[in-house]
Amino acid sequence: MTGEHRIVVLGAGYAGLAAARQAARAKGVRVTVIDARAELVERVRLHQVLAGQEVPRWNLRELLEPKGIEFTQARATRIDPEAKRVELADAEPVPYDSLVYALGSVADTGGVPGLAAHAHAVATPEDVRRAPELSGRVAVVGGGSTGIEVATELAESRPDLEVLLISADEPGAWLSAKARGHIGAVLDRLGVRVHAGAKVAAVTPTGLDLVDGAHVPAGTVLWTAGFAVPDVAARSGLAVDARGRVLVGDDLRAVAHPDIYAVGDAAVVAGPGERELRMACATALPAGKYAATAITARLRGKEPAARQFRYYFQCLSLGRRDAVIQFLNPDDTPTARAVTGRPAVWFKEGIVRGAGWAARP
Repeated sequence: MTGEHRIVVLGAGYAGLAAARQAARAKGVRVTVIDARAELVERVRLHQVLAGQEVPRWNLRELLEPKGIEFTQARATRIDPEAKRVELADAEPVPYDSLVYALGSVADTGGVPGLAAHAHAVATPEDVRRAPELSGRVAVVGGGSTGIEVATELAESRPDLEVLLISADEPGAWLSAKARGHIGAVLDRLGVRVHAGAKVAAVTPTGLDLVDGAHVPAGTVLWTAGFAVPDVAARSGLAVDARGRVLVGDDLRAVAHPDIYAVGDAAVVAGPGERELRMACATALPAGKYAATAITARLRGKEPAARQFRYYFQCLSLGRRDAVIQFLNPDDTPTARAVTGRPAVWFKEGIVRGAGWAARP
């Protein structure tokens, strides 16, 4: 390798920061991270922020630059693969030799009438900052991990609220019987009213219209049912799926663009059993690290080792005093084993802190 190889990381979430941290360890590279945000707020703690709790925050420039990683606060508008540069809003383009695309995901606010106008997402720090002061009846839509964590956190920390959980399936339907049963018991203990088997037809100023014709009154609707990705990759001519996620090979390089690696929520990555890896920090962290390792290995004239990945467990908070740890098969399917209660709380907090540490250079 001769000269300085410029590695640009687009996005400062779990995947992007893990990539930057790993890449900065190599010799002969110049690492730049680009993100529209000035600070890192751990996404897995956003339900705590919504409930009014203080959570750790880190200034990205102060976090990165002491480690020799440049930081540019700007919004990416397009990638020019031919010129090998990232075009930015209100800033000069940034050239790259290798690019790690890690722009993450945002709330999916399309497809349901009234959703964008009358519901509030919980997918990004900006979403949470825009959320109104909560009072009265709050309807949380979505029985996935985010919806469960939001509903239980609010019900526990804000007993003044009446919390509803609206879900097309049983909350935690993808988990084991033990985990589902515990989640149901905690929701009941916290007074969360669950409407399972309910599909939302429209969001209105006064609540939710369901497909079966019922109306669920609510002062605030919090939407956690589904995620979308930024359209930068699609607008840049990269190969993407119907949702706009970058198509990559086993080595995480974008199809037809070997100088671009895509990781985290914004990429379609095959996992064990050919199942797509789900959107999670458990997926993002190792993918970001692998992308950086692959780039620096190739700079030394070596091919990186084949990517290895398996799931071990999934963690769900149920307020500050309860949680579920679901143990998984390598392909992300649940085993019969789950840990609940206080041991699960300690376990999950350790995992969250570890993920934050792993992402910070």
